[in-house]
Amino acid sequence: MSPPPSSRAPRPKPPPERRRNRPLREVLDDLLAHTREITRRAKAMSPAELDYAQQRLEWLADEVWRVATGGAPPPE
Repeated sequence: MSPPPSSRAPRPKPPPERRRNRPLREVLDDLLAHTREITRRAKAMSPAELDYAQQRLEWLADEVWRVATGGAPPPE
């Protein structure tokens, strides 16, 4: 037999939405997609493509850091 409704413990709140920081999620998704593409194509890429891929990887990592820490956007 269950206790009367007034003596039941309150239900815990549902966990907060994990994707509250949409800009960070989007930049992380870009970083992951780029990393996966490099992983698939690295052996077939030319030195110039590898160099560009590395530069873009570094830029995306900087963007993730900037968005995660609340830094100012880069000057345009």
